[in-house]
Amino acid sequence: MKTIKNIGLITALIGFFIFTASIFTGTNNVTQEIFNTWTSQNVKSDYFINKAQQEIVGKELSTFELSSKIIAIAKESDAFEKGQENINWNKIIKVKWNVTSKNFVYPLVRASATGWVSKNQGLFFFLTFGLAIIGGVLAFGADYKLLGPAGIKNNGIFQHSATNRGYLGMIACIYFVAFYMLLYFYPNYLINPILSVNQISKGLSGNGSSQWFLYGFMYCSVMTVFAIRMFIKYRHNNYQLVRTSVVLFFQVAFAFLIPEILVAFNMPWFDFKNAWPLDYDFFFDLGKDWSLMSQGQVGLFMFVWGIVLTLVIVPVMVYFYGKRWYCSWVCGCGGLAETLGDPYRQLSSKSLFSWKVERWLIHGVLLFATLMTALTLYIFFAEIESWKELAFGITAYDVQSSYGFLIGSIFSGVIGTGFYPILGNRVWCRFGCPLAAYMGFVQRFKSRFRITTNGGQCISCGNCSTYCEQGIDVRAYAQKGENIVRSSCVGCGVCSAVCPRGVLKLENGPEDGRINPTQILLGNDVDLMELVNEK
Repeated sequence: MKTIKNIGLITALIGFFIFTASIFTGTNNVTQEIFNTWTSQNVKSDYFINKAQQEIVGKELSTFELSSKIIAIAKESDAFEKGQENINWNKIIKVKWNVTSKNFVYPLVRASATGWVSKNQGLFFFLTFGLAIIGGVLAFGADYKLLGPAGIKNNGIFQHSATNRGYLGMIACIYFVAFYMLLYFYPNYLINPILSVNQISKGLSGNGSSQWFLYGFMYCSVMTVFAIRMFIKYRHNNYQLVRTSVVLFFQVAFAFLIPEILVAFNMPWFDFKNAWPLDYDFFFDLGKDWSLMSQGQVGLFMFVWGIVLTLVIVPVMVYFYGKRWYCSWVCGCGGLAETLGDPYRQLSSKSLFSWKVERWLIHGVLLFATLMTALTLYIFFAEIESWKELAFGITAYDVQSSYGFLIGSIFSGVIGTGFYPILGNRVWCRFGCPLAAYMGFVQRFKSRFRITTNGGQCISCGNCSTYCEQGIDVRAYAQKGENIVRSSCVGCGVCSAVCPRGVLKLENGPEDGRINPTQILLGNDVDLMELVNEK
């Protein structure tokens, strides 16, 4: 079995290496037809068109060469146009690091891609995704025998450099962050990886693949492979088996397949499980040509569903089942955290300082999202254009784009997932998700959900606190026999799964007696002497 596991790891690493190396390979050939189509949609400066015509059309260039030439010509063009006596601002390209590559450069690079990968997309898919998936299945499948009998084993959880912030963990963090930076801001450098799933995208929606289709396919593939690891590791616990299966189903079906199939039928891309304020741009496109409303009855249903999901379904479900129904059973962010992120759950800080930072950050993001949405609705009903200045030189578009950049990209993606190996697997869910904050209010003050504890059987082993991905010191509650009622708890149930004495139990009971603080003196109580003197 060890041999099979090693073969699987090597196979997966080969696919992973080819996928990564492909970023630095490939060529582009901008034909006259491709250039004319691109400039007619993106460029109004004659200076840029003439300059680019000479330097990039009809020449074979690498992705890096083509991208750098376009940026250089754009900067030169902007300088020329701004030097004119009467500046035509429509001709200014406005080069910015976080938008120019993905909005301006990427379409041309994607359309002009040539080389071996573009001609052998099916084979390249097998050499990358195929090998990585097969290798992952072999490596994790071998653990069924290697791990021995069913049950949690705390073997080496803090010793391996990949899971204790060691050098392998640091390398993984750097790789994750770099990939997310390319995905969000420089997709023009991911052309070969994007082409690897081009045939799958065409089969589902009829359209060529984009960076977001690549991300969606990678997301589902990674969750599926690591779900096998979850099934084997937690095979002694039916709750974990069912929960992992359900969250995987919702991600693959509702977040990936159904939206792509909708596009194939000329309907808007729509994720039926994504609720505001996590779906922060739900109200951004309100107007005469709003994409949903222009789709007739189907679009109207999508709009109404989005509002009902947020205002009715979410709080009602949280009341009966806690926020776990969404965060641990439905949400894709939580699904990735529970599969790919499971090896890192012990890295979540349990300090009081982290708890304070958590409360300020996550509620600050919720406030930001609420104010931004209120502003969006205001400019819509007041019939004000989003680009018009409202106050202090700030427009509604500035607020929306700032949230999208800071929260939607940097926090949720680059930090939220990239920092799994450093801060644990629920960085975004714990510190930034506005929907988690919204549901947390309901769970804390008006819900039937709680985790009950049997303090008489607790042996203070600390497994529960070690494995809590939300940074809750579960053991402190268990020692006192106190119910765990925390707004941050996502009800993943792993604390219960790893408890050797069955002390913890996830329950949905009556509200009476749900919060039962107990005054019990503990040997590690920092106020022990003060409490003794009071007696």
